[in-house]
Amino acid sequence: MKKLHSLALRLVLLSCITAMLYGCATTKANLLPEELPMHSVAEFTDDDKMLYVDDPWIGFNKSMYKFNYYADKYAIYPVIKGYEFVTPAPAQVGVSNFFNNIGEIKTLFNAILQAKGKTSLNAFGRFVTNSTIGIGGLFDVAKKMGMERKPEDFGQTLGVWGVGSGPYVVVPILGPNTVRSTTGFVVDSGARMAMVNAIDPFGNATAAETAFTSLEAVDARHQVTFRYHKSNYPFEYFMVRYLYKQQREFMIMK
Repeated sequence: MKKLHSLALRLVLLSCITAMLYGCATTKANLLPEELPMHSVAEFTDDDKMLYVDDPWIGFNKSMYKFNYYADKYAIYPVIKGYEFVTPAPAQVGVSNFFNNIGEIKTLFNAILQAKGKTSLNAFGRFVTNSTIGIGGLFDVAKKMGMERKPEDFGQTLGVWGVGSGPYVVVPILGPNTVRSTTGFVVDSGARMAMVNAIDPFGNATAAETAFTSLEAVDARHQVTFRYHKSNYPFEYFMVRYLYKQQREFMIMK
């Protein structure tokens, strides 16, 4: 029982480290283009069914959006900038390639659940190729061979299975989400923890493992160019909400 408690505490701590530094990396990627188009306020109101986003908790969500802005500005992003300052650019690319390669396992798992044969084979091929020829994933050799990265997560799997997205929710630290995508994130995280436990069944937390998890979280935020309130758009909350919805629906349909 003591070992189980130790394991549970370790997993919770590692999850907190990941979430704090992750900074919406799984949900904010590519939400905003480099050049933002000009839009009218009416485009982001709930009156148009084409643009409707179920947001019953808008008061809470707006508060969390503001909280995430301050957390990202004063706690998370300074860590990322420090990492980018002390780490040579080629090394940053290698670290990103390494963790993206590990992410192919999640993609493979979810692609199989979605019965996406080509995506499954692509994920398996990328993982094997980059893990071997790419020296443990440090080099994305698979991309040069025509195997593009096509991430899949359990939120997408639920969507393919016909589960509705549910209300929009801004999760503390993690940012824009829906009930479905949040559920998917929890399942994917649980699967990852199970894999870690399988590798280390005795639950002996080490400094190296904590450093590994922290670096993974730092790299995840490093790969995301999105910055809160950098769009100079007065209705950014509504724009991000709309674009997030469209992005997730597109990812499910592809």
